[in-house]
Amino acid sequence: MEAGFAVWITGLPASGKSTVATALRKELASLGENVAVLESDALRKVFTPHPRYDDEERDVFYGALAHVGRLLTEHGVSVIFDATANRRAYRDRARREIARFLEVFIDCPLAVCIARDPKGIYRRGREGSATGVPGIQVDYEPPPSPDVVVRGEAETPASAAHRIVGKLIEKGYV
Repeated sequence: MEAGFAVWITGLPASGKSTVATALRKELASLGENVAVLESDALRKVFTPHPRYDDEERDVFYGALAHVGRLLTEHGVSVIFDATANRRAYRDRARREIARFLEVFIDCPLAVCIARDPKGIYRRGREGSATGVPGIQVDYEPPPSPDVVVRGEAETPASAAHRIVGKLIEKGYV
């Protein structure tokens, strides 16, 4: 059985990660690839039901997420990580654990993300009811050399997905 691949889509909250992940899953499905989307908001409710969003909790959460991704890919299931992972170390851990790994950075200006704010993360951060919001309360460390950079304020999700699939093909993952 051939190992699956992993695509980690990272970027600030509200940068467009989920929309790109959805478009990527759809494009991969059209090529006959069945992938699991590991969406951090949904999995955090399972792994850390009472998240604190501090460094310790994030380290545990992203370690568990990388572990699940590794297990799936080792068993032939490809995964898309839809997760901010504000520190490079979280994503680098997954890259070390998963042989066929692609990192996608959604580069979107903070002002655009704040204006979008579909989940109210930035609003709650400014009000003080949310802590550890990447981009305003804690740093977001962009990847130094991502495999694909998506312009979150300008590129359509379909175009981004198409370019990501091209990179997966180029690497021989698809």
